[in-house]
Amino acid sequence: MLDHVAIQVSDIASSAAFYDAALGPLGGARKKQFGENISFGVTGHPFWLVPATDATPSRELHIAFVAGDRASVDAFYAAALATGAEGLHAPRLWPEYHESYYGAFVRDPDGNNVEAVCHLP
Repeated sequence: MLDHVAIQVSDIASSAAFYDAALGPLGGARKKQFGENISFGVTGHPFWLVPATDATPSRELHIAFVAGDRASVDAFYAAALATGAEGLHAPRLWPEYHESYYGAFVRDPDGNNVEAVCHLP
């Protein structure tokens, strides 16, 4: 249903470096730059970083990215932590969601809750 999502970030360079590292293990990479705006994706450019337009604090977003396997979730978490990201939940099964839900959660540079999830056993 979604074509693309854009989130406002306080520091484009810092956020782009975080997403370069965190999305790499999931097959994601920078796809396009339009002015200061930067897109990421596996194909196309569904996820955009755009500069925040005012100093008003933003509300926390939860963003979940698909991982092809559990090893990719583990690599996402390690890569995000290596950038200095705060770990929220280390990789593990979340059976309360469903029996094969394997995910890890971190905070991006703007405080958003970013997850990698694999739905396969």
